[in-house]
Amino acid sequence: MFTPNTRFLVVDDFNTMRKAIKKIFGEMGYTNIIEAADGQAAFETLQYQHAKGEAIDVIISDWNMPRMLGIDLLKLCKKTPEFKSLPFVLLTAESEQVQIIDAVKSGVSEYVIKPFSPQMLKEKLEKVYRKHNAATKVA
Repeated sequence: MFTPNTRFLVVDDFNTMRKAIKKIFGEMGYTNIIEAADGQAAFETLQYQHAKGEAIDVIISDWNMPRMLGIDLLKLCKKTPEFKSLPFVLLTAESEQVQIIDAVKSGVSEYVIKPFSPQMLKEKLEKVYRKHNAATKVA
């Protein structure tokens, strides 16, 4: 699993959801959580953290948000050399097959459909960790 000092960026326009995810992460032993209210703020945060040498390690993002959708944030990250290999989890109420396919084609690491349980989120993070480590060992 990810180390306790892993830096997570949680992106959701609802403060309550960001707090709930932060609480779940805290229960898993993760305390280095940065929040953003939309995709645009998230990308700015990614750039800022990277520039100051404290890069984000994993992105957890909602799909539907103002200013920039989570899927658009994913696509932008995958086009940006500094962020293209970041694990990216979409955590969303969007469950249409077309949207899931779009997310997979865009490079999403995992897709979590709301509502979700803390156990489900933990299992998805474990999958992301295994996928990411397998990819970096091969590369």
